[in-house]
Amino acid sequence: MLDKPIFSQLTELLDKHQAKYRVMAHPTAGKSEEVAKIRGTQLGQGAKGLVCHVKGNGIRQHVLAILPADKQADLSKIAVAIGGTRASLASPKEVDELTHCVFGAIPPFSFHPNLKLIADPYLFTRFDELAFNAGTLEKSIILNAQDYQRIANPTLIEFIRLEE
Repeated sequence: MLDKPIFSQLTELLDKHQAKYRVMAHPTAGKSEEVAKIRGTQLGQGAKGLVCHVKGNGIRQHVLAILPADKQADLSKIAVAIGGTRASLASPKEVDELTHCVFGAIPPFSFHPNLKLIADPYLFTRFDELAFNAGTLEKSIILNAQDYQRIANPTLIEFIRLEE
């Protein structure tokens, strides 16, 4: 399925599962604040995806961690939850290989067997809809949050960095 553009894979998956969503074409935007303004959505509705590499205790796992765009990730919480001792952001090369997307365009879905999908449960507590760049910096999908959780079925792990 990786020979198809990510955007096409996303819309086919959402259609197959009868998700409630809409597509929005917009000027190139990869920064969360910038794209939220363009979409007319709240910053916290953004589903931000971070590709991480967890290591230690014999673990070597790539993870796609999804959290609200107005929050920061605590990578050490991700490492511990996966069973490792440390986590770091993946290199641009690894991100490209695992997602076929550039930074800022990674949707909250994993289409790669070696990329484990996790989400912080807080993502589902504030808004009925989530918004994300859909494999490209020029298109967003605004998706019903319950449909996202049902279709993507991410492992729920609390990893948002606590405010200090």
